[in-house]
Amino acid sequence: MDIAELIDEVIAREGGYSDHPADRGGPTNMGITQAVARANGYGGDMKTLPRDVAEAIYGRLYWQRPGYAFIAETSWSIAAELFDTAVNMGPAIATGFLQRALNALNRNQKDYPDLRVDRVIGGRTLGALRAFRALRGSRGDKVLLKAIEALQGERYIALAEARPANEAFLYGWLANRIG
Repeated sequence: MDIAELIDEVIAREGGYSDHPADRGGPTNMGITQAVARANGYGGDMKTLPRDVAEAIYGRLYWQRPGYAFIAETSWSIAAELFDTAVNMGPAIATGFLQRALNALNRNQKDYPDLRVDRVIGGRTLGALRAFRALRGSRGDKVLLKAIEALQGERYIALAEARPANEAFLYGWLANRIG
């Protein structure tokens, strides 16, 4: 699998044009909100957003810029999960989940030092991931994925609790984004 396939999966899952009244993102197409499209140079009608524009936005904003390509060099499955979470919640939230999970799994800093949860992929985060994988191997990816998804699921429920209109999306978030 590669990033193009991940982008294809996200676009298929997100679907076409939507302007749900409960969605604060407003008009959306292929999962790209109007605000994100405008910030990335697209000025046309969201109903006709070209697929190649959506693909470029996904690749740039949710893969390259947050550094998930570097994560993929150590663990493809973790990078793929971070990409998907970033698309739905933003790269800072996704990266924060990774950092928090790595901190919780380092056995009180016996395996590697705690990370500052700065929500940025840098040398320390990459080093912690490599140290985790060196100790736990590829089987550790499954545990790390569960930790990231647990944080993600808790956030979805908190979003629905804080804003009842988000309950319109909760089932789909849990069905399509967790596990």
